[in-house]
Amino acid sequence: MNIKSKRTFLAAVVLLLILILFAFLYQRKNQAEAPEPISKTDYLLNTIVTVTLYDSQDEEILDGALDLCREYDALLSPTTQTSEIYQLNHGKLPADEDGFYELSEKTADVISQGLSYCELSDGAFDIAIEPVSSLWDFTSGNGKVPDEAAIQAALPLVDYRDITLDGNRIRFAKEGMGINLGAIAKGYIADRIKDYLLEEGVESAIIDLGGNILCVGQRPDGTPFRIGIQKPFADRSETEAVMEISDDSVVSSGIYERYFEQDGVLYHHILDPSTGYPYDNNLVSVTIISNKSVDGDGLSTTCFALGLEKGMDLVNSLPDVQAVFITDDYQLHYSENFDEEITLSQ
Repeated sequence: MNIKSKRTFLAAVVLLLILILFAFLYQRKNQAEAPEPISKTDYLLNTIVTVTLYDSQDEEILDGALDLCREYDALLSPTTQTSEIYQLNHGKLPADEDGFYELSEKTADVISQGLSYCELSDGAFDIAIEPVSSLWDFTSGNGKVPDEAAIQAALPLVDYRDITLDGNRIRFAKEGMGINLGAIAKGYIADRIKDYLLEEGVESAIIDLGGNILCVGQRPDGTPFRIGIQKPFADRSETEAVMEISDDSVVSSGIYERYFEQDGVLYHHILDPSTGYPYDNNLVSVTIISNKSVDGDGLSTTCFALGLEKGMDLVNSLPDVQAVFITDDYQLHYSENFDEEITLSQ
């Protein structure tokens, strides 16, 4: 190498080092200027709800997000006597001459989303489960197996095909039917909160509705959020795997969420509409990663109900959806191309 070439090479090296130094200083400056995230928490939807903003210090936006959650809670709660769902299930809404009840547009839209997953699963997921699910108590700590006769009497009332939804009007084919939206409502609401945050100019946030996680964008420094898959029957801080997630939803359904034990048998809250009892299919949990949280919510329950083989086939047939199934031997089963779409980190 001649002297001129050496000088050119050294100049290029010096320029590269200067660029690296400027990039490092720019990153440090951005990190130093990045505000601390702010968050607010409340007990809504029968769970702990937390919204965290990473690129805004406007607490009024947080208040608006939680107010939106309260609005849907007031519409969809199965236990609040003033909610539309409670009044629908107890025949307290006014009906027209054809037996149709009038619903708000928001409630009707959630029901419509639920019915789409009933059809997708051919009834393995069924929002008409209320007559059976109301017999079970998975929340008080005093749960016990319902009377067999009561379950058998309720089963004929469980069939989503007996629900007619026409716009905002709904009708049940049989007296005594009811709707439970617990397997889809949180995902739907999370999506509406995300819409609201985007309208308010928020581009980096996490919406956590009792473990239903929806990421808005990514961290202000451009790195993904780290979202863990909870280890079944362990503290929420214990994870089976940690994923790097940007602008996606992570939703899990598992037998460890709500359950009780009786005579040495574990009874969990994911009920089989055909038997009235919890599913027994060797699954512990299903986690869905998707663009929309309502899809994650509906699919996690649907895939759990279908079991490992059929549930995995369903996930693999859908675009932009990935899944992790955990079986009762605590083995993790990943959907096709999972490692191409999702980065696992330590």
